[in-house]
Order: sequence, then structure tokens, then C-alpha cells
Amino acid sequence: MGLCLMLGVVHLGAQTPVAPPAAGPDYTLRTQSNVVLMPTQVETKHGDVLYTLKADQFVVEDNGVRQTVRLDEDTDSLGLSLVVAVQCSRSAVMEFAKMRGLGTMIDQLTGDAPREVAIVAYGNDSELLGKFSGDPDDLRRSLNELQPCDDEAGAATMDAVAFSAKLLEARKNHYRHAILLISETRDHGSKARAEEVVASLGRTNTVVDSVAFSPGRNEMSESLFHGQMGPGPIGLLVAAVHAMRKNVSREMAALSGGEYINFGSQKEFDRGLQQLSNHIHNYYLLSFQPPSTGPGTETGLHRLTVKIPDYPDAKIRSRESYWAGVLDVPVIPGEAP
Repeated sequence: MGLCLMLGVVHLGAQTPVAPPAAGPDYTLRTQSNVVLMPTQVETKHGDVLYTLKADQFVVEDNGVRQTVRLDEDTDSLGLSLVVAVQCSRSAVMEFAKMRGLGTMIDQLTGDAPREVAIVAYGNDSELLGKFSGDPDDLRRSLNELQPCDDEAGAATMDAVAFSAKLLEARKNHYRHAILLISETRDHGSKARAEEVVASLGRTNTVVDSVAFSPGRNEMSESLFHGQMGPGPIGLLVAAVHAMRKNVSREMAALSGGEYINFGSQKEFDRGLQQLSNHIHNYYLLSFQPPSTGPGTETGLHRLTVKIPDYPDAKIRSRESYWAGVLDVPVIPGEAP
């Protein structure tokens, strides 16, 4: 049906473009070329999933320039490297009891594909509780080590995402890469620059799914980045950084094509992860190779848009950006989050 998991990655950076093989259905996940993956969920205005769409029905633009789109028919058989990053400080102390079923939820999220999962806990600093493993017993032991920590003032979420992304980049496999972030909505005490984290997510195509502690209605990701675009790649980066300073977990999900869930009770946490599990198994995986020369090849953060002319009223969620060229990130003025 052309649907697949939204969790995917290929490396994208200052590399020489590599042409895809002449034949074979899976080049987008098996090359180190500058391929941009765009996990995309499509629903009717009434909330029903749209199935059986074809590649030529999607209009994908990179900084306003239309791209030739590929649709991967089946990635469920490919492996998944997942980092589960859980805040253990501050208000997390009140939330740990709600996470009793996290192991089962992770099984539902990853599906039947080969997978390896690592567990990270963080307050002021990030700690690897369990290395990547596909053994359910290893996962259970790692989750049992999750405990509230005493970093009362610190919740360095951007540092934790940067730490998790480095763990994923070090994997020498062709698995899809993703981060499941369970945290507050605001960052407290990260040393990593917001603009570096934004660029890193865009450069590596790592998908971040965020589950936020603070009470509020569950909602699908609706980016703070949207409607705040500045001029050119630097203007886009400024808008993204300022959005991250307001709600870091929500903006990282939106930028990367992931989902944002907000919960305040046990039922909301369970329902939110169940909703996330249902959604990530109903995604189209679009991809394209940006041109090496000409319009739309600027270095920096690129704005991505997806439209389906046949369904003008469709609700579409997809990644909103990627980073092109050398990772030489300018400092964005403003107060730390």
C-alpha cells in the first residue's frame, strides 16, 4: 500500500553526491549519498488515513524548487536503531510511575522489523543505561535502571538529543535511525547550541518522536516553525532556533517529521503512545536527491513542503527541513532557553 514506518535516516552532509543504482527498490536506505528522507503521514480532513497514493501524486518542494520524488514501497523489513531518551530530573520525578508499560510500548513502536534499542537517562548530563541491543531481556533490564535523578535544576534536553544522535551516527549499519524523547517541553541547562542541534537533525535525517510531560490536550505536531520563515537558509535557522527555545520537544518533532504527544495522566500517556504507535505504521516514506548545482543548492537549513493536489484538503505531516552543505553553523543571537 506504499505505507511504512516513519522512522528512517540516511547520512546527509558535506559529501560528494552519489547517483542511485540503476535498479533495485531500496537505494534510499542503503547509500551514503545526499538523499533526503521524508516520512509523510496523510489524512483526510476528517482524520482518516489516505491509502494507496502514488509517488507522482506528491509535490515536494525544497526551498520552493520542485523535486523528483521516490516512494519506498516497503521498509518494514529493514532494521531500526532507536534511542529512548528519558528525562529523570525535575518534574520527571512525578511521571515515572506512568511509564510502567514503556517496554511494551517500545515493542509496539518498533514492530516486527529487526531492531536495536538503547536507553538514555538525563538530567544535567546524559547517561547510557543500556547499549544497543535487540534482546528483549536487555531492554527490560535497562528500563529497570530508569530512576528519578537528583538534578533538580537541570533538564538538558538538547544535550540529550545531541548525545543520542551521536550514538546513532556511530552505528555501522543501514538501519533506520530514530529517537523517542520523553521530557518536559522546555530545555534547562543544555550546553549544546540550539542551532547546532537543529542542523544536526536536518543533516542526518534522524526522526524525533516527542512525548512531553506537561499537562495539556494531546495534539499532532503543528510546528512553531510554520509561518515564521525568514529570508533564506539562515532566516529559516533563526525561526527554528527561536521555536526550540519555546518548546524544544515539540519543535524537534516537527522539524524531523516526527510526532509530538502531550500528556498529564496515566491514561493520556498510554493513549498517547498507542496513538503514536498507530500513526508510525501508517506513513509514506518519500525521498529525493537534491541537485548538486543550480537553484535550491544553498548551504544551510532548507525548507521542505509537501502537497497533494488531488487532495487539497488533506492533512499532511512530514519533515520540514534538512541541512545541506558543510556543517558550519552560525550563532543565533538571543537568550539561552
